[in-house]
Amino acid sequence: MAQWIIDDSHSLIQFTVRHMMISKVRGRFDRFSGTITADEQNPANSSVYVQIEAASINTRDARRDGHLTSPDFLDVAHYPHITFVSKRIEVLDESRGRMVGDLTIRGVTHEVTLDVEYNGRARSPWGTVSAGFHASTTINRKDWGLTWNMALETGGVLVGDEVEIDIEVELIRQEEQPTETVEATAAS
Repeated sequence: MAQWIIDDSHSLIQFTVRHMMISKVRGRFDRFSGTITADEQNPANSSVYVQIEAASINTRDARRDGHLTSPDFLDVAHYPHITFVSKRIEVLDESRGRMVGDLTIRGVTHEVTLDVEYNGRARSPWGTVSAGFHASTTINRKDWGLTWNMALETGGVLVGDEVEIDIEVELIRQEEQPTETVEATAAS
C-alpha cells in the first residue's frame, strides 16, 4: 500500500449554490489536508481521509463568509472541521470511478457518492511522484442541518438547497524511509 498526501497548493475544493433563484455563488475552502492509502494493484482497496477547516470558507465576500461560519450555517465555533472518510471505491474503467464515503458537516454524517476521474501521474523535477484526480457530487445542504434561508418577496428563497461540490486534487506519494533511517531518527 502506498501513502499519498494532498498537495494543497495544487488542489481545490470548491462549491456552487443558487442565490436568489437567479444566479450561482461560488466558493471554496482555503485550508484542508488529506491522506490516501492506495492499493495500486487493486484501487478498490484504497482509502481516503480528508479534513477541511470550516472557517477557511471563501466566497469573496467577508460579510457572507462571516454568516456562513456562524451558527446559521457551519457553526465553526462548535464544528471546526468538515470530514470525508471513504467507505468503498468502485472502479468503472482505467480513468473513471465512484467513491462512496461519509461526509460530516456540523457533526451530522451522511453517505455521499463522488464521481471520480483519474487525470494521470507524473514525476516532478524534484523527484516526487504526483497523481491528479477530479471529483464531483451534489448534496442537499438541509440533510446536514444547514437549513437557514429567507423568503424573497418575488417568490422563492435566498439560498438554494442543492450544493454542487467540485474537487481538483493533486496527490504526492510519500516515499518510505529505510528502516535504519527511521531508527536513527527515533534515537536522536
